[in-house]
Amino acid sequence: MNESVTRPSVGFIGLGIMGGAMAGRLAAAGFPLHVYNRTRSKAEPLLAAGAKWHDSPATLAAASDIVLTIVGTPADVRGLYLGEEGLIANARPSSTLVDMTTSSPSLARELAALGSQRDLHVLDAPVSGGDIGAREGRLSIMVGGSPEGFARIEPVLRCLGANIVLQGGPGAGQHTKLCNQIVIASTMLGVCEGLTYARNAGLDVRTVLSSIGGGAAGGFLLNNLGPRIANEDFAPGFFVEHFVKDMRIATEEALDIGCELPGLELAFRLYQQLADGGNSRDGTQALFKLYQP
Repeated sequence: MNESVTRPSVGFIGLGIMGGAMAGRLAAAGFPLHVYNRTRSKAEPLLAAGAKWHDSPATLAAASDIVLTIVGTPADVRGLYLGEEGLIANARPSSTLVDMTTSSPSLARELAALGSQRDLHVLDAPVSGGDIGAREGRLSIMVGGSPEGFARIEPVLRCLGANIVLQGGPGAGQHTKLCNQIVIASTMLGVCEGLTYARNAGLDVRTVLSSIGGGAAGGFLLNNLGPRIANEDFAPGFFVEHFVKDMRIATEEALDIGCELPGLELAFRLYQQLADGGNSRDGTQALFKLYQP
């Protein structure tokens, strides 16, 4: 029997740096794939691999058992899911919708509640791991929603990630992703400051990385983005403008739950300065530019 016959049809919306790689992995795994993106040209490699194009999210939702979305901002998510042409109004009965955008926990809870009124499972499942993790299927996926909904989507998520955890009910995935972004924010400051110190001290940055990357300072950001900084490669694995958006959400949520996070506040201010200086479409490692004369 053809294995793909027994697999759920999957709709995928949002084919940027992350989404395009993630959808490509699903196509390669044999899931019947339906795609929509505001810019159709980004879907061409997937269409060549057998995916079906849809002219609207509504028709994609009607054709899919599971819909995955990864778009830009909470406003984009709201516009995609709600309204007469939105995913919730047009999804198949008993289907599952999964938003993988880093978005607002309160919006995730709202969408889950509205979806349940139509017998839909709506989960939040933001990801971490950047472009490398997306291409290699090694993303960390933080899920919020019902255990039943999680069981339905876990086989699909296994194609995309190596660390998949149900964190709790609706919104819990988004809260967890904000924890992730808060840690990254201050860590990126440390990476940039350490490598700035190395350069100003007359050391070879690449040689420094060969030592400290294997010690207590080692980690994903230093070991993956440190070499890019050394090569002055600021191409995006994750856009500055998207990180600014994430830190804005985290700052608002921290205020709401009574957290004082000075490291986050400083990183948010510096990244906003970087974006305002014309670097919003660079990768997050471009923060290093602010430390240079």
